[in-house]
Amino acid sequence: MSRNRTYRCLNCLEHTVSRTFDVSHLSVTCPSCDSFERFVNDAVFQQFRAFEESPPAEIDWERLDRTEKLVVAERLVRSTKTLADFDVVEGDAPVGGREASAGEASAETGEAPAEGENRDAPEGGDASTENEDAVPESGDTSTESGGPTPGDGEASAGD
Repeated sequence: MSRNRTYRCLNCLEHTVSRTFDVSHLSVTCPSCDSFERFVNDAVFQQFRAFEESPPAEIDWERLDRTEKLVVAERLVRSTKTLADFDVVEGDAPVGGREASAGEASAETGEAPAEGENRDAPEGGDASTENEDAVPESGDTSTESGGPTPGDGEASAGD
């Protein structure tokens, strides 16, 4: 018999859904607030709420934003990490930055650049990971599927 897990809407915090699989979060439309939101694993949310009520002494909890707090709670609940694995660092984190590796986990959303790496200069650093979800400037949001396009001898929906 599989065990159900509960996920809570991060927008209204009221609606929950149950699933038989265990993931950190789901992205679905909430029937309570009618918003397409993230539903966070309820065990993660309970850890987040416990830290909100009584911040841990090992980390400067109040300096973290909500997303960073949820990341810390998620790593504590769903992995073998402890609060000692997190550091609150100074400075701006890059948009779309990568998480630190195990043992070097940072509560910030990015890592410090490697020595000699310039985060702002495309030729000095790896700018390809700065915003992987960016929409192309032309507004074209299609993906390359390699399949036929209308006009290649295939019938389109209007035929």
